[in-house]
Amino acid sequence: MLFADVIMLVFALWASFSMRLGQLYSPVETVSLLFVAAPIIAVPIFIRLGLYRAIVRYIGFKSLWTIIKAVSFYAVIWSALAFISGAVGVPRSVTLINWIVAILLIGSSRMFVRWWFEDAEIISSVHKKLKRNIVIYGAGSAGIQLASVLEYSKEYTPVAFLDDKTELHKNTINSLRVYSIQELDKLILQLGIDEIFLAIPSASHTVRKRIIQLLEKYPVHVRTLPSMAEVADGKIKLEDIKEIDLEDLLGRDLISPDKDLFDACIKNKSVLVTGAGGSIGSELCRQILTSNPDKLILFEQSELNLYQIEKEFNQYITLNNLKTELVSVLGTVTDEKRVSEILSFYSVNTIYHAAAYKHVPLVEHNINEGVRVNTIGTYIVAASAMKNNVDTFILISTDKAVRPTNVMGASKRFAELVLQGLATQSSNTHFSMVRFGNVLGSSGSVVPLFREQIKQGGPVTVTHQDIIRYFMTTHEAAQLVIQAGAMGAKGVGGDVFVLDMGEQVKINELAAKMIHLMGFTVKDEKTPDGDIEIEYSGLRPGEKLYEELLIGDNATGTSHPRIMRAEEEAYSWDQIQTYLEQLEQAISHSNCEEIRQLLVEVVKGYQPSGEIEDVLWKEKGIQQSLKSVINLKTHKTKNIEK
Repeated sequence: MLFADVIMLVFALWASFSMRLGQLYSPVETVSLLFVAAPIIAVPIFIRLGLYRAIVRYIGFKSLWTIIKAVSFYAVIWSALAFISGAVGVPRSVTLINWIVAILLIGSSRMFVRWWFEDAEIISSVHKKLKRNIVIYGAGSAGIQLASVLEYSKEYTPVAFLDDKTELHKNTINSLRVYSIQELDKLILQLGIDEIFLAIPSASHTVRKRIIQLLEKYPVHVRTLPSMAEVADGKIKLEDIKEIDLEDLLGRDLISPDKDLFDACIKNKSVLVTGAGGSIGSELCRQILTSNPDKLILFEQSELNLYQIEKEFNQYITLNNLKTELVSVLGTVTDEKRVSEILSFYSVNTIYHAAAYKHVPLVEHNINEGVRVNTIGTYIVAASAMKNNVDTFILISTDKAVRPTNVMGASKRFAELVLQGLATQSSNTHFSMVRFGNVLGSSGSVVPLFREQIKQGGPVTVTHQDIIRYFMTTHEAAQLVIQAGAMGAKGVGGDVFVLDMGEQVKINELAAKMIHLMGFTVKDEKTPDGDIEIEYSGLRPGEKLYEELLIGDNATGTSHPRIMRAEEEAYSWDQIQTYLEQLEQAISHSNCEEIRQLLVEVVKGYQPSGEIEDVLWKEKGIQQSLKSVINLKTHKTKNIEK
C-alpha cells in the first residue's frame, strides 16, 4: 500500500501539471525536486493518521474521511514548499488539481481493493451457499443500523427495505431501495428473498401484530429485533435478531402501572417471594426490585435456579446502585419451622407465594407430592405469615382452579379456600389471591416446543384441534399481580382477583402461524406438498379443552382496567380446618384415593378425568395385592398343618 501510494502521488502531480498546461509535462530540474518531495511529505502524514493500519477489505466512509484529511495536509504543505522554494513554472492552480487527483487516486485504490476482496468472497462456493438474501422491514434508524451490520455478514445479504411510509418508497438508503409491502411478492420472485427482518423496535405490540399478519401469507422466514427497551444501548447487533415471539402475535399493549399501587407493598419493605427461581417468581422479583424494597428474600427449592437468579439480581443491584439487601434462602414451603424462622428473622412485610407444582400431567402422576406442596405448602406459609404478623400475603393462583378436571387445578382451588378461611381469622395479615392463565416463556410453554419441532422438520404436536388457551406475558402478569396484591391489602382480606387475559388463542392456529412465519407451509389434506405437518396427540391426563377464570358470574371491576374482583363461595374456618386435617392424614399415608375423594368433596365443580395416575399409588396397589396373596397362602398352609 505504501509503495502504491508513492507511485500514485508522483503520478497525481505529473497529471496535474499535464492537465493544467494542456500537454504531456516534462519537469525541469527545480520542479523535479518537488516531485521527489511529494511522497517524502505525504507518507509520514499517512502513517501518522493511520492509513496503513486500516484493513482495506472492511474500509468504510470514516476511513475515506481520514484519507481526505491526510491528502489535504500533504497538499497544503507541498503547496507551501513549492511557493517558498521559488521554483519556476509551477502554476497556482496545479496545487488544487493535485489535491483533487491525489484524493481520487488514494481513495479509489483502497475502494478497488475492498471490492476485489468482496467479489472474491462472494464467488467462493462455500460463501455462496451460506449467503441468504434478506429484506429489512423498517427503513428507520434501527433498520439502517441493521443494514450496516449485515453488510459484513457471511450469512445474510440485505437487498431491500420495506416500509409503511409512502414518502420513502422508491428512494434509496445505503444503496438499498425502499419498497411497499404490496411489492413483496415481486421481490421474492426477482431477488430470491429467504428472510425478512423486522427492524421496528419502537413499534407497539398492536402495530407489530398487524405487520406480522400481513407477512404471514408470504413464504419467507420472519425474524425480529427485540423491543427498544431490550436494545437499550442504541447499537444494533447481529445477535439481537431473534424469532418472532407469541407476544408479537398476540399484539397486546401494556398499560403503565399505577405507581402508588405498585409501590404500596414493596417500597422500603421486607419482601419475600416463594418459588423465586420459577418463571413467574423470578419476573416478580425483577419488578419488585424497581420499587426499591429494603430487603428481597428469594425463597427457592432448586439450588441451580436460586444461584442463577441471585447472580442476575446482584448484577442489577450493583449497576443501578440500589440499597436493597438481597437474601437467598434454600428451602421448601412444606418445612414449617424453616418458613417461620425466615419470616421472623427478616421481619417480612409482604409475601408473594409463587411456589407450586404446575405441570398438569406431572402432578396427575404425582398426586401426593403435588397436593402436599400446592395446598398444604400454601397453608404452612400463610399460617406462618399470620403467626409472624406479615402485613400482606398474595397467592399466585391459576385459571385451572376453576371447575378443575385435574389435581393441579383442584389443589390450587383448595389453597384459595384455605386463604379465604384464614382471612376470617386474621386481623393483621391481609390475604388475597390472583388468578390468571398461561404465561409466555414459562417452563412448559408451547411456543419453544413448537419452535424446536419446526426446526427439526416437524411434526408439530397439538393435543386437540379445538383446544384454546389464554396467554399473557410474564412481564404484564407480574405487574398486575403486584397491583392486585396492593388492592387486597386495602380490603378486608380473602379477595380473589382475576386478570384480564385478553382473547383466547386456538393452539392449532398458533402452530400454523409459527410454521408460516418460520418460512414453511403447513402439510395437510388441502396442501399435501406442504413442509410441516400438525399432529393431534390427544388430551393429556387432566387436561381441559378450554380454561375459565371465574367460578360464578359475580365479578366486579376495580380501579385497574385489567384487574377484576371475583365474589365466590367460601367455607368457614372450622370446615377448612377439618378438611385440612383429613388431607394431611391422607398425604401422610400416601392414600391417593382418599386425597382425590377429599378434593372432590371440597372443590366444587372438580370432575376427575380417568383413573388415578399416580405412579407411587399404582406401585403400592400392586405391592398390597401381592402382600394379600402371600398372607392368604401362609394362612392356608398353617391350617393344613394343623
